[in-house]
Amino acid sequence: MRLDHEFTVPAPLEEVWQAVIDPERVAPCMPGAALTKVEGDSFTGTVKVKLGPISLLYKGSGEFLEKDEAARKVVIKASGKDARGGGTAAATVTVTLRATDDGGTHGDVASDIAITGRPAQFGRGLISEVGGKLLDTFAGNLADSLRADSGAGATPGPAAASAGSGSVSTTQAATAPAAEATAKSDLAEQSAADSAEAGSTAKPQLRSVPSGGSTGETEAIDLLDYAGKSVAKRVIPVAAGAAVLFAVFMIIRALRRR
Repeated sequence: MRLDHEFTVPAPLEEVWQAVIDPERVAPCMPGAALTKVEGDSFTGTVKVKLGPISLLYKGSGEFLEKDEAARKVVIKASGKDARGGGTAAATVTVTLRATDDGGTHGDVASDIAITGRPAQFGRGLISEVGGKLLDTFAGNLADSLRADSGAGATPGPAAASAGSGSVSTTQAATAPAAEATAKSDLAEQSAADSAEAGSTAKPQLRSVPSGGSTGETEAIDLLDYAGKSVAKRVIPVAAGAAVLFAVFMIIRALRRR
């Protein structure tokens, strides 16, 4: 089925783009998701899902099929199956970003998905609604993550503070040659290390993620919580109709006894 959603993040386009194309930054923002391995443009991970008392653990993999920086478009293909054989899920997701007038970022998400097993019982309409709410949660988490990164990067260190003061003491002037020599030595060592690393990286970089995924122990997505009001809207009329029929049945039965 084809589903279309959108989201808005109060962060600059470039920051959101860099986060979206990095699995280790974007996965922790998705409810229930955790990474287990990243290798180049491919990754593996898990998604925890709850349907009331029923818990499902989807294990799967994905890859970036396209990263178009000029168009700010990324295409991701992913698939997985429940560890207990309770169903499968596959999706090809296209995310297109654009800057908003207020300096934020708007994202359009087009998903072609196929679901089997218990979650498929929700039907297209409910799946679309739950997907939209999950995306809203994702956007909020992404905004918080970018805000935290921005706050951490904006804190100046002691060296930066002293450099910005515009004054140099006599002691600093005297120790400048020694500092310059040390810096040159460190630069030479770093250059040699970079050259050795460049010669040994013939394959995509493999990054193992700690046990529990990049987000640690993730909390499962409770689909009934996300779909609670919608489920209630569908169940209440049915329950009311059943109650009316039961009442009519009891009245007829009482009349017959007379």
